[in-house]
Amino acid sequence: MDKIRIGIIGGSGLYHIDGLENVSEIYPDTPFGKPSDSIITGLLEGVSVAFLPRHGIGHRISPSEIPVRANIYALKSIGVERLISISAVGSLREDIKPLDMVIPDQILDRTKMRINTFFEGGIVAHVGFAEPFCNELRGNLIGSAERIQTRAHSSGTYVVIEGPQFSTKAESLLYREWGCDVIGMTALPEAKLAREAEMCYAVLACATDYDCWRDGEETVTVDMVISNLLKNISVSRSIVSDLVSNITSDRYCKCGNALENTIITDKDRIPKGTIERLGMLVDKYI
Repeated sequence: MDKIRIGIIGGSGLYHIDGLENVSEIYPDTPFGKPSDSIITGLLEGVSVAFLPRHGIGHRISPSEIPVRANIYALKSIGVERLISISAVGSLREDIKPLDMVIPDQILDRTKMRINTFFEGGIVAHVGFAEPFCNELRGNLIGSAERIQTRAHSSGTYVVIEGPQFSTKAESLLYREWGCDVIGMTALPEAKLAREAEMCYAVLACATDYDCWRDGEETVTVDMVISNLLKNISVSRSIVSDLVSNITSDRYCKCGNALENTIITDKDRIPKGTIERLGMLVDKYI
């Protein structure tokens, strides 16, 4: 099997990828613990990919408890350079209808309880995050959505809430006033940690409901989310299959050097144990 450069993280309702060949399963240890579940590797359209269910098989892990650092580190350790996150979201816009796909370009953090950096224990890095998603990988997703002729929105602001509760109506209306387009619980800290791991990261968001802002609309429920997400899973898989068939192995974005000139700590003062723990993330810079 070729080097695994493409990773896929599946969200609610997406716990496996159909069409994988030469399948194998690994469950690596990382300095940050075990990932959410075993990583499934195989060939998709002849391309080596890795798949990880974000919430674990059977949806056992709450958004606040997802071992995101372990997930990103584990995928990085097997060679993943580009990471596609498939996520259920609520729509905050009339024109983003349930069953639409959205490829957001901006993000707003409303989480409260999550560790969002690898850099701790005597080392500090300030990584640029003005453009939180890789525009090159976003372009690949947009192109794939166009080729399979699905209804997709090529931009949008994704507000990430802590959960696991859905938002109040007051919050939903406020996020609309702020200019947010979709709402979900999982794109952060994934996007921040993927940037620190120098991975390209983009979200393929599946709109499942209108959250709770829309008068006359049924209040969002788990049953509604899963019902609509299951309808969109085949579309998500088609987009991913098209992407891996058409993407080039070369990266022309800046994600692969995102850590360059970001570590502010005097190298002589970084504890040896911290350097060993971060390993492959910092080796080329320290």
